[in-house]
Formats: sequence, structure tokens, C-alpha cells
Amino acid sequence: MSQQNEAERELAGLLVESLNLEEVDPAQIDPEAALFNEGLGLDSIDALELALAISKRYGFQLRSDNEDNRRIFGSLRALSAHVQANKTI
Repeated sequence: MSQQNEAERELAGLLVESLNLEEVDPAQIDPEAALFNEGLGLDSIDALELALAISKRYGFQLRSDNEDNRRIFGSLRALSAHVQANKTI
């Protein structure tokens, strides 16, 4: 498992908090593992909830019609990189 950087730790905490993943320790989320299906096991509803939480925390919207969503939501590391590149807060 790769080590999380500071931005990934913050985003992992937001992910666990916003999705009420009480059994998941944010520090134990592998930043390179898949967030959906075989990885963390998130689904499309989780993606919508996470996008809303990111919008509120970081001040930009993740659009459902973005053709890059598979890549953006591919892993904690990919999502964190996208957030860092686009955040306004």
C-alpha cells in the first residue's frame, strides 16, 4: 500500500465522513486502489454524495457528464490530484 500525502489524508477523511463509512479508517485507504467496485466498493450514489461534499468543501463542481470521471474517480490519488488542481477554497 502506498502512503497517503496530506491532501489525500484530508480527502480520505471527507470521503469516510460524507459517506458514513464508519467501518473504514481513512488512513487505511490505499491511495492507488480503486474507489468503486472491487476497491472500496463505492457505487454511483456514493459518487454523487462525494461530489457534493467536494463541491461544498473545495468550491468547485464535479459534473456527472464529464467524460473524465472514470479517471478522476479511479482512485483516492487521482481524485485528490483533480481536487488540488481545481479547488477554489
